[in-house]
Amino acid sequence: MKLDKYSFGTGDRFGLQGEAQLAAVRKAAGQGTEIAIVWNKSYREHMIVGTNPQDVRREADQAVQAAGWKGSYHVDADHIGLANVDQFIEPSDFFTLDVADFIGEKASAEEISNYLDNVRPSIGQLQIEGIADPIQVDSEFLRSVAEKYLFAIQQAAGIYQCIAGKKGADTFITEVSLDETDEPQTPQELYFILGAIAHCRIPAQTIAPKFSGRFNKGVDYQGDVTRFNREFSDDVCVVSEAIRSFGLPANLKLSVHSGSDKFLIYQGIRDALKKFDVGVHVKTAGTTWLEELIGLAESGGDAQAMVVTIYQRACERFDELCSPYHSVIDIDRAKLPSPHVVAQWSSDDLVQAIKHDQSCTSYNSNIRQLFHVAYKIAAEMGDSYLDALKDHSEAIGRNVCDNLFQRHIKPLFL
Repeated sequence: MKLDKYSFGTGDRFGLQGEAQLAAVRKAAGQGTEIAIVWNKSYREHMIVGTNPQDVRREADQAVQAAGWKGSYHVDADHIGLANVDQFIEPSDFFTLDVADFIGEKASAEEISNYLDNVRPSIGQLQIEGIADPIQVDSEFLRSVAEKYLFAIQQAAGIYQCIAGKKGADTFITEVSLDETDEPQTPQELYFILGAIAHCRIPAQTIAPKFSGRFNKGVDYQGDVTRFNREFSDDVCVVSEAIRSFGLPANLKLSVHSGSDKFLIYQGIRDALKKFDVGVHVKTAGTTWLEELIGLAESGGDAQAMVVTIYQRACERFDELCSPYHSVIDIDRAKLPSPHVVAQWSSDDLVQAIKHDQSCTSYNSNIRQLFHVAYKIAAEMGDSYLDALKDHSEAIGRNVCDNLFQRHIKPLFL
């Protein structure tokens, strides 16, 4: 199974927006750009919402059938490991192997020595097409990469072999994810990480490194945009060189995790894709859930009141909700209005506070981030929340589609 040049991962925590999400990709196809849509949902989200991987497959298949979609689509077992992969094997055809937690653990001396034997010819000046200055490589650097990353890649290999043994090696797409860690990988490190992936015989089609800057959930990129643009461009060149040098799949490409709402870096990504004629996988997270809230707030009445209730309970349970996401949110509690104040807002006031429009003076990134992690509260509402989504499906679907197409797909791909 081969992943298309351009692919777009989209989450749907409550499983009712598949058709609206697909509509955004269909609009891109109507303008001449084919993008594979990848529905992704993590084990943690399943546990919180009370769904299972088969629900995601069912939603994807139903959306595709209803639309008569003939393009590519996939279901991603997002951020899985050996402990939970089994339940994803049958319904999924895309597996994000998350091994960031193993970064820094050392492989055995013999395994490190075997890996170093493979990459030792790179010692000296490594010239990578597209990068102006040669990369200086010495034995000390190679050993540091091996000691830091080889064990993690071996864990990815173990997960891959488990899936391949049960599903068949050519029946799914493999992504290796290293993004959920504190330190970004440099382009030099990424090259030899890809060497380790080849050494461990993982036919990865996407690699998700940790980039510099902060990729907080649901809000814009925070960091040096110029540095990111240079880093992304260099990483693209590194991937192309690694394909040639290590025999990795020819369609191997970068994957940008927490890519939703990172408007500041979209132009740099787009420029690199055009310059080097390569693809990318952009994985979005809870942006669809936030558009559900916006659609409900826009609808006024009881629907708006439900959004206010979610906010109130989120403020009361702030630490509980934020703790699992502490590394990918930055919320200034002093800038969160009291629930009493929010309850007095008009429908427009509430929409403007949540909607990611930085030109609007009422936009509040702190509110948006808190809502982003508060989907557990909506899940606890059960049928009352799901019924509200169905009752206001037109407003919600419009927001979901417009957000993905106008704010994400268009600036990245069109």
